[in-house]
Amino acid sequence: MVHIHGIDSQTNTQQFVYAIIYVPKRSRDRFQSNCVQVCADKAEALEKSDIEKKWFAAEVYGPSKSSEGHMMYYLNQWLTEPKTR
Repeated sequence: MVHIHGIDSQTNTQQFVYAIIYVPKRSRDRFQSNCVQVCADKAEALEKSDIEKKWFAAEVYGPSKSSEGHMMYYLNQWLTEPKTR
């Protein structure tokens, strides 16, 4: 069984997805769902990323309910640097 940040990756409701994440700086590894916009694929995430507006492309795992009751996504990896517009 694979565990990421204490989450069981064998469950049916959570999965790795590509997304853009709104964050002031890329120093965290978990994000509330209201800051995450899931994309269809890696190309879409990279296209929608915008460093000037603080939207960063990433591969994330989730959603998962945190112990505080929030729906969260967990960072697997940041994608290449987003383009500036």
